[in-house]
Amino acid sequence: MNIGLKDIRHNLGRFLMTAAGVAFLVTASIGMIGLYRGIVADAMVIIDGIGADLWVVQGGRSGPFSESSAISSEMDRRVESIAGVASVRRFVQISQQFAFRGRQLRASITGIDYPKDRGEWVPLTAGRYLENGHFEAIADASIGLGLGDIVRLGQDDYTIVGLAHGMVDMSGDGLLFVTVNDAMAIAQRRTSEEVLLARKEPNAGRTGAGGSSVQQDSKIAATLVTLQPAANEMAVHAAIMAWGDANVLSKADQESLLLNQRLWRLRVQILAFTAVLMLVMAIVVSLIIYMLTMEKRHQIAMLKLIGARNSVIVSMIAQQSYLIGAGGLVLGLGLSHLIFPYFPRRVVIDLPDIGILALAMAAICGFASLLGISRALKVRAQEILS
Repeated sequence: MNIGLKDIRHNLGRFLMTAAGVAFLVTASIGMIGLYRGIVADAMVIIDGIGADLWVVQGGRSGPFSESSAISSEMDRRVESIAGVASVRRFVQISQQFAFRGRQLRASITGIDYPKDRGEWVPLTAGRYLENGHFEAIADASIGLGLGDIVRLGQDDYTIVGLAHGMVDMSGDGLLFVTVNDAMAIAQRRTSEEVLLARKEPNAGRTGAGGSSVQQDSKIAATLVTLQPAANEMAVHAAIMAWGDANVLSKADQESLLLNQRLWRLRVQILAFTAVLMLVMAIVVSLIIYMLTMEKRHQIAMLKLIGARNSVIVSMIAQQSYLIGAGGLVLGLGLSHLIFPYFPRRVVIDLPDIGILALAMAAICGFASLLGISRALKVRAQEILS
């Protein structure tokens, strides 16, 4: 006879309510971890998808994602002349808010070097890739644009010829792909107030950040380098670094900069919140098991009176604790798959993370059962008379 299961069946409603409470804590924990995984996945969308071996950025900087970068418009031709370089592409990315049919939309405008790059690495859900050098765009569905829509960016109208899904930056803004030349034209647009200020101060519009002669957002952010199969990456890296006005980052460097610098504080915050949720869960389950044990003092005393071994009592309390944890974990997973697809940010639920969470739940339930067991073992058979 399984005494733990019989007690749960006798108080099924209370068990389900308890498991539901634990399930919400599990759902919150999965959401915190999944949100971080989703932010990392969004941050890596371009780095993983665009297929560059090296990123040539502004000298002394670690752009274009971890900090701003601006390089000469001739940098791609200089890099292309190095032995071992198969192809080069220019890269521009700016964030911009724009009006569309009475709504204010926001997108991360990303320039791809047409015709070398038509955007074939972007996973389309509808439409086609870029086929013209100007005034065409591929938009992520999260922006709120549809296939064939015409949107005003800068001084020109752009037609949405392709739609993608899951192409967002680390801030959650959807990516809007246009050609590099169009992206530069959009970035160079100035308001009437800026024009008036430039007329009053002739040098105001000529000096960007860091003493640059061109505005920071009006220059190429990076040059993407694809190496030949037999190329010596270190030799190419050294040749570019010798110029003095450029920095070279590999794909691994870009990933490290994002994870260990740009997203480091976010990672620590999420881990801290998850630890707090685990602590709250441990306290809640411990109190529940302790109260259930206190309610069963009469039954435990009866078991001891008829000669039941302590292992029977220990097994009963441990079974209840682990069943509450298992029920909460299963319900939490179910709620996660129902709720998180509707979140505005991507929430990634990985099996390894669920496995670690299950181990944490097992440890919490084991600790909670110890409190109930220690109290149950103190119950004497004589208490049956009280």
